[in-house]
Order: sequence, then structure tokens, then C-alpha cells
Amino acid sequence: MRDVAIVGAAMTRFGRAEVSLVDLICLSALPALQDAHLGDRRVDAVVVANMGGARINRQTAVASALVDRLSLYPAAAETVENGPASGSSAVKMGFQAIASGMADLVLVSGGEKMRAVDNLEATDFVASLTHPQVEYIYGVTLPSLAGLFTRLYMERYGVTAEHLAMVAVKNHENALKNPFAHIQQRVTMEGILFSPDAVVNNPLVADPLRMFDCCPVSDGSASLVLASLDLARKLGRPIVKVAGIGQATDTHAVQERKDPTDLLAVRQAAEKAFGRAKLAPKDIHVAELHDAFTILEIAQSEEAGFFPKGKGAKALEKGTTSLTGKLPINPSGGLKAKGHPVGATGVAQLVELVWQLRGEAGERQVAGAKNAFACNFGGFGNNVVATVLVRED
Repeated sequence: MRDVAIVGAAMTRFGRAEVSLVDLICLSALPALQDAHLGDRRVDAVVVANMGGARINRQTAVASALVDRLSLYPAAAETVENGPASGSSAVKMGFQAIASGMADLVLVSGGEKMRAVDNLEATDFVASLTHPQVEYIYGVTLPSLAGLFTRLYMERYGVTAEHLAMVAVKNHENALKNPFAHIQQRVTMEGILFSPDAVVNNPLVADPLRMFDCCPVSDGSASLVLASLDLARKLGRPIVKVAGIGQATDTHAVQERKDPTDLLAVRQAAEKAFGRAKLAPKDIHVAELHDAFTILEIAQSEEAGFFPKGKGAKALEKGTTSLTGKLPINPSGGLKAKGHPVGATGVAQLVELVWQLRGEAGERQVAGAKNAFACNFGGFGNNVVATVLVRED
């Protein structure tokens, strides 16, 4: 199996886009291709991650449309849908094509135009990934599952509302340093939790989760160019290797799990990624975790092996996961503040980590970052992809 490197990375600012879905994806794909310094080389394949194009944008065959728009023929084209983990699944598909020798250069893009519909429709669209017979038909949404999960986690591990607010405060602060972030708004513990106006400015969404515990509904796209390691060296770009990818699944219905607070697929996907990379959690210098809800950053930090079970909140308290801490988590602002256009998210996590490993992250740069980890959380933990990236000196 051949080694694979990322040679190009770009993304749009997340938020509201006034262009079509395909044009939105072009706005990251073209800069990523330019960033790769390909010269007259053409990509062999295009993989696009998208969850909602058919339902909310009336657009299918997104990858074929992107090839046509960018005149990348005769590149192979495939669209990948794996819920909120679509982005990392698309990267995995590109990785497999190159590692197997079927391709030398692959463009991987993720894009979503979720703000084409109102928040109720967007919530229902995402809820359609829940179990159709035992969850969705009873009105289950992702915020409702997250609220139930959070309450259980609080009772079992001593996580408090203050810990959840700490995640929001940290990630909003990081997003202020990220020109691509959807929400660039400083928040404080006082403002979102303790002030007399907190009940109005930070209302309950799914008890105990409040508005600032939840990611926004976002438009946006992100793109990567993957190459065989030999070709990457010839291109003269900084080498960031895809050292390991792991994927795992769990029961579709959360209620069927032996322990609903046990994110088994996160743990197993991370173990596979670390095993293939021949690294351990202690070797990671920076991480992007899928904090669609603040509790998930804490829980995933434990399941990935960075902290013992039940100790993630204490690490947060100590500043371990801050931008200047021992293990910065979500320097981009995370889904919480950077935004969450579901098909783009997994790709955007890796774009951020590529920039971190190249030393191109500006004000949010993590000093000396060489090894990075991403967790892209599909469904409510029923389909998870973990990725380890390594900078080659």
C-alpha cells in the first residue's frame, strides 16, 4: 500500500452563501488545486462529500457537476453521503484510491448549503439520519439526543453546565482568530451562564443544552488535494502524510446501546487510526473534534484516548485543551463556532490540521505541531471516522 500525502488545502468562510451548491464547492476546490502547485498535471479522480443536496438544493450527482464546472474531465467522479461524517469518508475514499495505486492525484471536496432552508427544515433534514422506525417517527432530533446524552454524562461523570460553557468560551475565542469561522463573537461565562440576561440570550434548546452549546446551521465548502507520497515530493509542497484512518460503527438507535454514554465507535475508530499511524494519543500535538454540541468535545477527548474516562472536563478546567495548552483542541473554533455545513465538516477539520502542521494557521497557530488527530462524528456516534496526520520534516 502506497503512502498518501495532502498537497493542497482550502476552504470558504462558513456562514451564509449566496451562490449555488456546486459554485460554493468550486470556491474551495480551485484554491486547493492552486495550493497544490500541480502545473499541467490533472487529477485522476474527484470525490465530493454532500449530505443534503438532493433534499434541500435539488442537486444530485454533485461530483459529476463539479468535474464539469472545473473542466476536470475525464476524472472519475463520485459523491459520498455518510451523514455528518461524509467529509472524512470522502477523504478515506480518496486515500484508498491512491494507496491502492488506482490514482495518483485526487481532489476531495465537501460542501453543503444548509441555509437554503429555515432552521426547522434544517433540523428535520439532519434528523432524518436517526433510526426511521424507533427514533425519527417519534420526533427525535440530534439536539434531543445530545440533550439526553449530556444529562446522563453529567450524572455519571460530574460534568457541569460550567464545563459546557467553558468549551463554548474557548472555541469562540479560537474562532475570533479564524477568518473562515461562521461565528466570530466573543462569549464569556458570565454572559452565557450567570448574567440576568443569560436565560434570554442563551435559551434552552434541549435541556440541559442551551443555544451556545449547539453549533450553528452553516453553508460552506472545504477541499483537499491528495497525492501519492512520491508525487508529493516532486511537487515541492510541504509534506503532510495521511498516516492513519480508522472507521467504526455502532447501533443506529442510541437506545439499543448497552451504555448510551459509551461512544464505542469513536474509541474503535481512533484505535484503528492510531494503530495504522503507529502513534498513540500522547503523540498528538493538536486535534479537531466534532463538537456539534459542547458535550461532544469533552466525551470525544476521552474516547480518543487523550484523557481517562470522566476526566476530560478536568483537563478543560486546567487549560490543557486551550490554544496554549498541552493539547489544543479545536483551534479552528470547532463546529461550535467555525460552523457545521455537514458535508464539508470532515474535510474542513483536515484543512485546519494541514494548516497547523504547515505552520500556516496565523494567530491560532499551535507551536511545534507535528502530529494531528481529527474525529468526524456521524449520526449520533453510529458511524465515526478518525484520521491521523503527520508532518514529514
